[in-house]
Amino acid sequence: MADDRRATARKLDSEEPMDGSSDVPTGSAGLSGSSASPAGPLQLDALIHERVRLGIVSALSVHERLAFTELRQVLDTTDGNLSAHARKLEDAGYIECRKSFAGRVPRTDYALTSLGKARLKEYVAHMEALIRMTREG
Repeated sequence: MADDRRATARKLDSEEPMDGSSDVPTGSAGLSGSSASPAGPLQLDALIHERVRLGIVSALSVHERLAFTELRQVLDTTDGNLSAHARKLEDAGYIECRKSFAGRVPRTDYALTSLGKARLKEYVAHMEALIRMTREG
């Protein structure tokens, strides 16, 4: 059993960095369009795994639509940081961005797409599997 844990640790060490430095999702939770999730629990969606992007999709999963300013406040991040991460999610089709005006004030709203909802669901399932693996260790 200890050998299995060491092998898992080596595999985790050899995989892509989990700090969001890679924008290429891995495994079935990637951009392949597959909604099935037959991949193992170690193949996390690197696009969602980054802290701010995970915060964006999580917040949008419980709110139908959020304004840029609301997201910025919830995530306690800067305009530039939120904008860059939201753009990556938008380019991948995980969220949609709608720009409008409220009077003369520009307003940017974000919503989670059906693809984004599916990818978040897969991501959560993968994290739960990792937790189960750790507990069963």
